[in-house]
Amino acid sequence: MSFLKRMKEKLMGAKPEELEVQSVETIVEKQVDDIVEPAEQEVAVQTVVTPEVVEEPIVSEQAPQDEKVQSKEEIVVEESTTEVVKVEEPQEQEEKKSKWGFSAFSITEKFKAGLEKTRDSFTSKVNDLVARYRTVDEDFFEELEDLLLQADVGFETVMELMDKLRFEVQRQNIKDTSGIQSIISEKLVEIYESSDDESIELNIQDGELTVILFVGVNGVGKTTTIGKLAHRLKQEGKSVILAAGDTFRAGAIDQLQVWGERVGVEVIKQAEGSDPAAVMYDAIRAAKNRGADVLICDTAGRLQNKVNLMNELEKVHRVISREIPNAPHEVLLALDATTGQNALVQAQTFKEATNVTGIVLTKLDGTAKGGIVLAIRNKLHIPVKFVGLGEKMDDLQPFDTERYVYGLFADALDQQLAKEEELNEQ
Repeated sequence: MSFLKRMKEKLMGAKPEELEVQSVETIVEKQVDDIVEPAEQEVAVQTVVTPEVVEEPIVSEQAPQDEKVQSKEEIVVEESTTEVVKVEEPQEQEEKKSKWGFSAFSITEKFKAGLEKTRDSFTSKVNDLVARYRTVDEDFFEELEDLLLQADVGFETVMELMDKLRFEVQRQNIKDTSGIQSIISEKLVEIYESSDDESIELNIQDGELTVILFVGVNGVGKTTTIGKLAHRLKQEGKSVILAAGDTFRAGAIDQLQVWGERVGVEVIKQAEGSDPAAVMYDAIRAAKNRGADVLICDTAGRLQNKVNLMNELEKVHRVISREIPNAPHEVLLALDATTGQNALVQAQTFKEATNVTGIVLTKLDGTAKGGIVLAIRNKLHIPVKFVGLGEKMDDLQPFDTERYVYGLFADALDQQLAKEEELNEQ
């Protein structure tokens, strides 16, 4: 069986309930429709309970707010705090099918749509390269290597891929460049999964409180991602509480509060400028008292310098571990895919200071250099657990290698699969 057919069978084998996670607006609409008239439809939000006072306050040394200096690794793009919850009338949408037979609203199609910018840039250049080189020779490989580097696939990954491609071309005695995209796809999947010694599944504790710590610099979409993950976990039937540990950035607490109201989960917070470790202490006590399943903790993305930031994160980590042995159970690093190689620098910095267990790559739909996924995994050996494929609530999706590779080469793979099926019918 060809690689294309194996990929198609796997991707189309998803259960119907796995194809899409409903948005919170859709769920609210369905619930309200059953009990009230349309004119009375409003999103119900949960009142936030003021956390109890810490019995033993933890004092942190905080430099004046007006002396903030950005380090080279940090990207400061203040996140919007003006998000409004809006309930719209459900609209009937005509279900479309791709050539592979996927629903237009399936997870696979989300990857395809989310990687559109990368595909339009990278794949179109590969197609042009294939059109110019009718035969596979060394000049072809050199130009392909340049294209992969331009897509931020990463030097080490590109070198490994080129070695595998040369070997496969020689083994199969391939002369024609037609269909080379499927071989590239197959080798990319092999490279990613060969180093996949870590699970992409969240380390959720059965019957106990799971603590997920989010880290990352300002502007990467960390708070938004926390809200989307809380929604996802709530959809899975888990009770979730959020901890507003980013007490240094203006508006960060309010932004998390907005997401808490939107998703319908409680947010534990203190005043702006308070000790983040004290917030975590309060949040853990509240989560235990309420019997919550998951506590998701936001953290600062910038202090006066990198050393202060890392020291603060280490302190937060110690407080969590003291209250719950073996916690945090996940340390997720949020990275902005649009920053390209700078995301690698950030990942390396946080990896040195904290025990990062997984990457959440945000804004993958906003970059033409989506190959950074491969560079991060192959160089840092940290699994990419989630990717942001759009602005909707359900556009935060668990990373899937086959769907990712299909998203990179969708059009070319569709065409090649059609050719293979046509030849088999003849």
